[in-house]
Amino acid sequence: MYCIFCKNTDTEVIETRLSEDGGAIRRRRQCPKCEKRFTTYERIEELPILVIKRDGRRERFDREKLRKGVILPCEKTTVTSEQIENLINEVEADLKQKDSTEIESREIGNLVARKLKKLDKIAYIRFAAVFKRFVDPEDFETELKKLT
Repeated sequence: MYCIFCKNTDTEVIETRLSEDGGAIRRRRQCPKCEKRFTTYERIEELPILVIKRDGRRERFDREKLRKGVILPCEKTTVTSEQIENLINEVEADLKQKDSTEIESREIGNLVARKLKKLDKIAYIRFAAVFKRFVDPEDFETELKKLT
């Protein structure tokens, strides 16, 4: 690794440790030429998850978009922000476990719906109303009957 200060191509690693989250190796380096120190991180390169939308477009998986889609149906329920964060982490972990890096938005929606159903029935119904595109009261009634 070259020195970021003087561009010397030979630097020494003086300390190595795992980052706080365990997802990277942190290395403290020193340049023998200019004697300045700097830090580098070594991480696993993850392939981006692509979401296949209903109209066939593909876009990168967006954790923040998922968060917004989960927070809204959970408003004014007993679901805590910690539970929401855990659900989002679980969904993202499940997606990364898949063999494919391309996942249909429908599959992500079904995954979120299953997890919300276990967490809070009201939040689930609110999510399902948007995800399954309810158009009349009978759609709600049908879904509510499935919960009992």
